Amino acid sequence: MTSIRLRGMTWDHPRGYDPLVACSALYKEREGVEISWEKRSLQDFESFPVEELARQYDLIVIDHPHAGQIAREGCLYPLDQPGFSAQRRSMLASSVGLSYQSYVFGGRLWALPLDAATQVQAWRPDLLGSAPEAWEEVISLARAGKVVLPLRAPHSLMCMMTLAANLGWQAGGRGEGFMPHALGELVVGRLAALVSHLDERCFSLDPIAALDMMAESDDIACCPLVYGYVSYAHPGFRPHRLAFADIPCLGSSGPLGSVLGGTGMAVSARSRHCEAALGFAYWITSAEVQRGPYAAAGGQPGHGAAWLDAAVDEAANGFYSQTRATLEGAMLRPRHDGYMDFQDKAARCIAEGLLDKARPGRIVENVNRIAHETRSP
Repeated sequence: MTSIRLRGMTWDHPRGYDPLVACSALYKEREGVEISWEKRSLQDFESFPVEELARQYDLIVIDHPHAGQIAREGCLYPLDQPGFSAQRRSMLASSVGLSYQSYVFGGRLWALPLDAATQVQAWRPDLLGSAPEAWEEVISLARAGKVVLPLRAPHSLMCMMTLAANLGWQAGGRGEGFMPHALGELVVGRLAALVSHLDERCFSLDPIAALDMMAESDDIACCPLVYGYVSYAHPGFRPHRLAFADIPCLGSSGPLGSVLGGTGMAVSARSRHCEAALGFAYWITSAEVQRGPYAAAGGQPGHGAAWLDAAVDEAANGFYSQTRATLEGAMLRPRHDGYMDFQDKAARCIAEGLLDKARPGRIVENVNRIAHETRSP
């Protein structure tokens, strides 16, 4: 009997690739299902149309803002299928923040939480006594040339949204465009104050490049807003081990806010083996696998049971316990059909405005104009 062979697509980083390969080998021994994995760049992961990937792959690792477009196109197989109700209840009850809910759109479940992440803070404990807790501390470090910030699209927008969320803003409101002008002007102003002390190379950096820069030299001690990557918290991954912490606050209410990231495991609606792919998706996102072979292979689990596992946390130098408060308070990005177009255009607008030292109010006006043109709430 010929075994089932599936093709999967993930993103190009050890955190996104290695645990899938390791767990797929175990799954082949267990179920006789063979899965080969390919990878694409982080930039492609954040922007490439899922519909095109669904034509070629059975399993696809996705980002939750694609949900509205996915629902319209019907390119993914809904995962709220009979027979897995108990597993879904467990995932929902153990969701790290809104990780599970981020893949629910239009009353259907389009992916399972594979990897949980949000913008947190990275720092070098060999260069700093502690992680900055307030934005003004970050500014002081930046004046000394010790700060990096990834601002390549879409991360300039993510930084703006995180700072606003830290002051209580929630995306998706109506009445003043994407973000109320006064709030937007305030947070872009704070962002501009930091950027004025940063190397212009930041505008070409994504989180991976920024973390590599921190971990491979002694020039940078802090990255105040960056999507968490547990890989850099493991010994030996890079020349210098990084530590992670909750984000530094603009306000006085604690480490609230930030913008949810992470990844979900989805199944193509065009797969000839939907049931086999579905079985793997539920298996690899289960508590047992997530806190076991998935984490051991360098994965950053999406299941809350792994985030609370003391052994998993210790192996990652406290990555999970030191950033969970920020993740629990993280907000969802908009997910409606059309948001991805807004995200790309708005991020480029913000980056260009910061680079050109435009007035913060003008940058906010342009972002809200783009929201109107792309019909983004």
